[in-house]
Amino acid sequence: MIYAVRSRSGARPNGIVTVMVVAGIVASLTSTLVVPMISKLPPQLGTTASNASWVVTATLLAGAVTTPVMGQLGDMYGKRRMMVICSVPLVLGCVVCALASDLATMVVGRGLQGMGMGMIPLGISALRDVLPPERLGPSIALMSSSIGIGGALGLPVAAAVAEYASWRVLFWAAAALGLLVAVPIRALVSATPAAARGRVDIVGALGLSAGLVCLLLGVSKGGDWGWASGTTLGLLAAAVVVLLAWGRWELRNGDPLVDLRVVARPQVLMTNIASIMVGFSMYAQALIVIQILLLPAATGYGLGQSLLAAGLWLAPAALVMMIASPIGARLSAARGPKVTLTIGSLIMAAGYGSSVFLLGSTGGLLIVTCLCGIGIGFTYGSVPTLIGSVAPPTQTAAANSFNTLMRSIGTTVSAAVVGLILSQMTIEFAGRVLPSEAGFRTGMLIGCGTALLAAAITLAVPGRRASDAAAPAGSSALAGKH
Repeated sequence: MIYAVRSRSGARPNGIVTVMVVAGIVASLTSTLVVPMISKLPPQLGTTASNASWVVTATLLAGAVTTPVMGQLGDMYGKRRMMVICSVPLVLGCVVCALASDLATMVVGRGLQGMGMGMIPLGISALRDVLPPERLGPSIALMSSSIGIGGALGLPVAAAVAEYASWRVLFWAAAALGLLVAVPIRALVSATPAAARGRVDIVGALGLSAGLVCLLLGVSKGGDWGWASGTTLGLLAAAVVVLLAWGRWELRNGDPLVDLRVVARPQVLMTNIASIMVGFSMYAQALIVIQILLLPAATGYGLGQSLLAAGLWLAPAALVMMIASPIGARLSAARGPKVTLTIGSLIMAAGYGSSVFLLGSTGGLLIVTCLCGIGIGFTYGSVPTLIGSVAPPTQTAAANSFNTLMRSIGTTVSAAVVGLILSQMTIEFAGRVLPSEAGFRTGMLIGCGTALLAAAITLAVPGRRASDAAAPAGSSALAGKH
């Protein structure tokens, strides 16, 4: 296996890691980019507030269904090449959104942006090919955590732009960032090996995409359509049927998109289930805290902050994630990634639990978000290492993509569950229906319980020796045999 391929430009490892992490942050911040300005979009797009939520849902769906495909393509044709290709729909989507004047166009653009999420698992795997072994642990942890870092940075940046400029500026800036990261990836990062052989599992890709669309669409929109409605139940039933048929196909296919036999291994299975729980917890506080900061103080629990001030209160969470990621990597090397994932989940639970006492002040929410940020840095950084020894070396991109998919499922379910709670537990204020304080507290407690569940599931993961944790790990749990 090649662990240190020199780049054509002679770029140093620090430069390569910086470029890759920035690429991951740019790709991931699109998931929360529109959250602060979602209330401004309905009148400008000529739609309702409920329909405007598709602007968020489209990105989550597109990212979930395309990352496994991008992973397999990365293993077959080279991770660097596919990272550059991922930047194309990302940039194009930003341009489409910047020019959008109706909901349909905006949703198309947001879906294209979601396709850029494939950069993150591809980048994790590419680091394994281009860095020396001693640099892998902290670098992979930081790259993996870029999902949370980008999401945390997206909120304050978007809030500032939404308050002082047109929201279209936000998308033009994101398009420029997408171009800026694609060029150094091509110039500084060595061409990664295209070691996998076989054919692209087109049937498997279409089947997985169809099943996930039915599942995530039913979960994310069930609150709007009604959980007992024919549309919601039909989508969920279709998801079960399609995914079962897809699983049968993958087991019989010689070149599967997902090697289900690998996924069924206890270490892989339990870690991916824990990843769903972590993804849920990560997104819950992102949806709740920004609303508490922005609601009028006259409600008795809102903090009456401007968009810019709210963004600034949220910004430190991204910083602590960046600091926590390499610390978590060192803990994984010393004690094993299972310990790191457990501790990270417990820190997230502590952050959510502390909200019982700290929800009423900006300083209190800062403590809550920073604790959650530390937990996210630990958990997201340790997952690739935990199951890195399971995936075949030639299938690391596909492996990371599957784990990213699990986290995406967690965030989508989180958006649906938290959205349902906040829509059902409301008050009337100044002629408007707003989420109640009880609704916010319930959502935070569910986030706490989910984080504790992630810790409990992690304890059930078969352990690894500490020496294994130091081994290169750019993978998660899944790979096709080629």
